[in-house]
Amino acid sequence: MNILAPASEAARAVSEIAWWMFGGATLIFVGVMLLALLGWRSGPRRLRPAVWIVGGGVAFPTLVLAALLAWSESRIDGLIRPGAGESTVIGLTGHMWWWEVRYSDPDSGRTVTTANELRIPVGRAVIVGVTSADVVHSFWVPELGGKIDMVPGRTGQMWLEADRPGVYRGQCAEYCGEQHARMALHVVAMPLAEYEAWLRGQARAAEAAGGPTDAGQLQRGRQAFAELRCGLCHAVREPEPGVPAPGPIDTLAPDLTHVGSRLHIAAGTLPAGRDSLRAWIEDPQRFKPGARMPSYGHVEPETLDALAAWLEQLR
Repeated sequence: MNILAPASEAARAVSEIAWWMFGGATLIFVGVMLLALLGWRSGPRRLRPAVWIVGGGVAFPTLVLAALLAWSESRIDGLIRPGAGESTVIGLTGHMWWWEVRYSDPDSGRTVTTANELRIPVGRAVIVGVTSADVVHSFWVPELGGKIDMVPGRTGQMWLEADRPGVYRGQCAEYCGEQHARMALHVVAMPLAEYEAWLRGQARAAEAAGGPTDAGQLQRGRQAFAELRCGLCHAVREPEPGVPAPGPIDTLAPDLTHVGSRLHIAAGTLPAGRDSLRAWIEDPQRFKPGARMPSYGHVEPETLDALAAWLEQLR
């Protein structure tokens, strides 16, 4: 998270306003210190009280603050208005302590639900509608713009637009409980064609990618997901012959339909991968004390291995 490396028009507006504010504050501080030094002087040349009050207390700060106000007003459009062109709308809901992200599939019109990772096309304004499912959270990606509070029962709106491809780390910026510090959200900016291909893939049902994992282990992992009743909280949209992929499922925890294609798990707490999935399933409290997911350390290691392998293959 680097506020000194803006990657969007909104972030540049925030950065420029901040630097001018710092400069103005420094100028006022230096001026006050000079007046204090002059005030220590004695003799007939000592400044009269009226000069101190009118010059240092009224005229000087008024001029500096007026200049800062004029400059900030000239840059405010970069914060509240998206750039020209077509906009993409994405829904973002804060939970304790993870993020639910919803897109609209342009082909079918269905809502596509993911978690803990926000993907956007480069060079296109993205309108983000934000709300909260429990307590007040705050969405903030310093390199892409300002922040906005996420209030239960209310929907706010802000916009993002990345100038270049990359991964930009976001963070909940409003204290929301024990694991507030481990509530990260990575924004992945992609070329438009790649973004559209990714979104079409997310709209499809779960599909094991195969690879080095044998079919028997994958089947055992899928069976473990059902037997351990993981579906009570998580959703995995599985295909049915001749039936389109289902729409979103309201869950208490992140949608895992394509969890294997994400960069991190547990809201940025661990890098994605089979080992991380295995460790998280076995003992989530080790990494995120207070998380609402129970530990499964009592399950035999072979079953945990198979479950992690199956989840890792969901791309």
